[in-house]
Amino acid sequence: MPTRALVFDFDGTLADTESAVLQSWREVFREHGVELPMAAWYAVIGTQHTTAAMFALLAEHVPGIDPEALRPITRARVLKLLEKLGPREGVRSYLETAKEHGIKLAVASSSSGAWVNPHLERLGIARYFDAVLTGDLHKAKPDPDLYLAALDALRAEATETIAFEDTPHGVTSAKAAGLTCVAVPNAITESLDFGQADVVLPSFTAKPLEALLSR
Repeated sequence: MPTRALVFDFDGTLADTESAVLQSWREVFREHGVELPMAAWYAVIGTQHTTAAMFALLAEHVPGIDPEALRPITRARVLKLLEKLGPREGVRSYLETAKEHGIKLAVASSSSGAWVNPHLERLGIARYFDAVLTGDLHKAKPDPDLYLAALDALRAEATETIAFEDTPHGVTSAKAAGLTCVAVPNAITESLDFGQADVVLPSFTAKPLEALLSR
């Protein structure tokens, strides 16, 4: 069956925002005399629970912290780190190729619309997408709800749609919705287990989109 739709995760997939978020949290922990354990980070990456989990973990080590006071500080740090960030290498080529082939495009992200949409605009890629589904309106990954909503928005069948993800939680979500899933890990997630993915690519430049469409 021909591929008629592509659905992309946002954080870590379209743009490597996760590196900036991780760096910010590491700095917060170190300022409180604690090292952030990577196992704890990997447990929540790609879900909607990162911020809450990090504050809860920090509170275990530093009783009495005020998450509400720290929240704007951590967010400002992340935004500063992201100021010069562009899309991951090869992403724009994938989007251009998809449009040339008349393929519908969507974003399915566990993050909020208030986070995802401004970044898509800033990165100059918002115009490519026919729909943007976010975690403030749908159940976050690894639940399949975001992908099911994307299929509905694009009026596409799971069997004719490919998902692109950078985390095992995201792959689980896409596969649970019945999509073919291509994992494109980044520097933060490349050591994780992507056994559930149909294809694993080291980068978007490793294989042209046409090669995936002809599978």
